[in-house]
Amino acid sequence: MPAGQCTKPVRLFSLLHGSLSLPPSFHLHEGQRRRAARALSSLRGRANSETSGMARRAAAGLLRRHLGPLAAGETLQARGMYPTQYGAANHAFSRFYSIQGPQRPLYGFRTNVETDDTQQSAHMNFEVQKRSFSCAAAHVQRNPAYSVLNSDDVSYFKSILGESGVVQDEDRVAVSNVDWMGKYKGSSQLLLLPKSTAEVSKILSYCNSRRLAVVPQGGNTGLVGGSVPVYDEVNGILTCEAGCVLENLSSFVENKGFIMPLDLGAKGSCHIGGNISTNAGGLRFIRYGSLHGSVLGLEVVLSDGTVLDMLTTLRKDNTGYDLKHLFIGSEGSLGIVTKVAILTPAKLPSTNVAFLSCNDYISCQKLLLAARRCLGEILSAFEFMDRHCINLAMKYLEGVHNPLPASPYNFYVLIETTGSDESYDKAKLEAFLLRSMEDGLVADGVIAQDISQASNFWRIREGISEASVKVGAVYKYDLSIPVEKLYDIVEEMRNRVGDMGQVLGYGHLGDGNLHLNILSTKYSDKMLAQIEPFVYEWTSKQRGSISAEHGLGLMKAEKIHYSKSSEAVQLMASIKKLLDPNSILNPYKVLPQSVL
Repeated sequence: MPAGQCTKPVRLFSLLHGSLSLPPSFHLHEGQRRRAARALSSLRGRANSETSGMARRAAAGLLRRHLGPLAAGETLQARGMYPTQYGAANHAFSRFYSIQGPQRPLYGFRTNVETDDTQQSAHMNFEVQKRSFSCAAAHVQRNPAYSVLNSDDVSYFKSILGESGVVQDEDRVAVSNVDWMGKYKGSSQLLLLPKSTAEVSKILSYCNSRRLAVVPQGGNTGLVGGSVPVYDEVNGILTCEAGCVLENLSSFVENKGFIMPLDLGAKGSCHIGGNISTNAGGLRFIRYGSLHGSVLGLEVVLSDGTVLDMLTTLRKDNTGYDLKHLFIGSEGSLGIVTKVAILTPAKLPSTNVAFLSCNDYISCQKLLLAARRCLGEILSAFEFMDRHCINLAMKYLEGVHNPLPASPYNFYVLIETTGSDESYDKAKLEAFLLRSMEDGLVADGVIAQDISQASNFWRIREGISEASVKVGAVYKYDLSIPVEKLYDIVEEMRNRVGDMGQVLGYGHLGDGNLHLNILSTKYSDKMLAQIEPFVYEWTSKQRGSISAEHGLGLMKAEKIHYSKSSEAVQLMASIKKLLDPNSILNPYKVLPQSVL
């Protein structure tokens, strides 16, 4: 059926035929993050020419409004973006950024120091400016061992980066001072834009000698020139620089018959270096696993400026310790990723999407087990949502409709399959769904018949985060819990919160990853006391993780002991001290200050 043609989705209780085959190069609408990124790109592209201060402030405000208080790992729109050609707009290196006080990073590169304007307050206790009662993160006291940036430092940076590579404009810096969730606001005065590994090395070497703290940052847009990726089509291996935008890399490899193993709703703005530094999970995790399995090699600049060349493209290399894994997921606290070699899977032509309903959570669990056994190699996504999520999406998301409006169900599941044989894949999915209905695991369901319907299915799932922030206050938690226990905490949290708020449970069921959202009209100490530390204690008792894919950053650095033993944390601290003895890289993040 032609893409975009209006038709009804196939009902599962009927003939179970006519499943969708999506053109592999077709990407669905990304939405707010992309519009915000475009606004920032326009802002930065003109900042050195005709853009007025008023226009810059307006664009910066637009970015903050569009990005809003969203968790980085919870996507906004459908699974991809419109295809783009890889060109000069895709930039190789991100930015360094200097801030006066601590802040959760936006990931990529930036430096974290102080200017003369803040020197008078250099010995004060600097606090994270967080949005009201959004989490129980403690106030962070500035480490007095860090130096204060002076005019000589700025002159040095200009000598290696040029005038255009050192940004002091308040409006441009202000945009980078706010984290993705809008919860943390730094007071940085300086933004550095390196263009090469050599420049990154010089910056870090200098900052280490002066003990100027550094926060790596990327995302939003690239802006400082780049190089074309190198691709090995025989082995499906991509080698590129860390500032490459994920969407552009996706388009680049798709034109060669491959895909990136990572897919995020924010792929139009996030950088591959930041993805690796945070070990981003995303929507293809159930099929391709984590970046620990996909990344073959890295080039990393250490805190003293040493360039660590681990940029191998070998699938097998058993010589000594595999050091690259130290930097995957380290959130820029051990070194700055500058180049990447990553394995890319083959692009498959047949995609089918089904939207199903289940009467209870145990049916969702059994359906997942059945999907793994029956769909096997073609299963590419298994997402779940409770009915509160669906109600929220229908109320606040524009342009979506409930595929199963006849009667409310307790749980909903989105299944996607991707394979190489359209007729075979379709028949396999239909047989699985028919059997699941006969076994009572599925109450009702539909299969998308065109791209519009598939987009609507994914829009519901990925728009939950966007819809939740329209209620008012949102407390977000990203938990990894054994699948059989995963929904228990949602029910327990509802009992604790009562009438004070609404509790949502959704996420990547195939990965055991729950996104727990508690909604209220406003933030309050009373609500927070009902949530924390209970949510961490409960997760710890299940031997789960308090951060499945979003990382620890500043919010959870002091909470790491809920998921890691004291011995493990001490070993991590030893590694941090070895690689970054002056602790200049991304301070106050990942590890508790007490162990450093």
